[in-house]
Amino acid sequence: MKKIIALCLLSASLMGQKAPKNVILLIGDGMGVSQIYAGLTANRGHLNLERMKVIGFHKNQASDNYVTDSAAGATAFATGKQTYNGAIGLDSLKVPSVTLLEMAEQKGLSTGLVSTCDITDATPSSFIAHQLKRSMHEEIALDFMKTPVDVVIGGGRKYFEKRKDGMNLLDTLRKKGYQVQSTLDVDGITKGPLVALYAEENPIKVMEGRGDALLKSTKKSLEILHQNKKGFFVMIEGSQIDWGGHANDTDYIITEMVDFDKSIGYALDFAAKDKETLVVITADHETGGFALMGGNMKTGEVKGAFTTKGHTGQMIPVFAYGPGAEVFGGIYNNYDIFTKIKLALKLGQK
Repeated sequence: MKKIIALCLLSASLMGQKAPKNVILLIGDGMGVSQIYAGLTANRGHLNLERMKVIGFHKNQASDNYVTDSAAGATAFATGKQTYNGAIGLDSLKVPSVTLLEMAEQKGLSTGLVSTCDITDATPSSFIAHQLKRSMHEEIALDFMKTPVDVVIGGGRKYFEKRKDGMNLLDTLRKKGYQVQSTLDVDGITKGPLVALYAEENPIKVMEGRGDALLKSTKKSLEILHQNKKGFFVMIEGSQIDWGGHANDTDYIITEMVDFDKSIGYALDFAAKDKETLVVITADHETGGFALMGGNMKTGEVKGAFTTKGHTGQMIPVFAYGPGAEVFGGIYNNYDIFTKIKLALKLGQK
């Protein structure tokens, strides 16, 4: 009953507001408040995130654990269902739940998934796949054949073409009319559908020479998706902030955080010019129990410490910009982000 009342109040709050035509959901995997402030410090006191005026927090427990993993966290964003750790697009009873991306496709919107990890990893796959375990990469890749997503950019090529079943899913995608790339050499591609899997498994770190791969992927995805007059939904993930936390590596966190913020800046510039785009930025959970023990805004020095190599149960910030942003203020459950985006885009409605 409480959830129904909350949904009615949310619907009422959106009435009379200009509805967005497009939604850009940016997920900084493992990004808590400390990761954000470390990136801001390292970047000499500023991040594009500071441009966000609407800020909230989400509670993010899994159905079977106080501390969520990326699969349960992303599935909550994608489906509005609280589920068990490891679940991909399933509810807590292991029943498939329709995702925001699938709803957007059904309504005729263009859709995209962009990541700096294997595209069949937990966060991106939760928006398009329905599997019992996040480790089922080949089964998840097969689910990509079932939903006509317009832009896919990330790693994980081996799960599509070097499979135990002998299938080459990239050839299947080519037959479906996709432009399939094994690099990020996509400047000459101006229309979708596009699948660019530029790493066999996971792309390398920024510190190892990845460069502006995420920013380039963000620009290309928005260039292609924006051509649909009905609008679009895209999920863009800064994946390796999380891995820096798992490694208890402050420099790793900082470089990935600043890299993610470049895509945030581009998304905000796009939305400011477009005026029909809602930008939502959050994380699935915090990783590392990361604490800031010292720093210097002028030099960019950051001194970090960690309490764990795993995830923590911290509340996670949510930032929103553009038409419909107001409803993202306050404190709410992670699965409410699904409802807020669904109502903003009028998904599930004729």
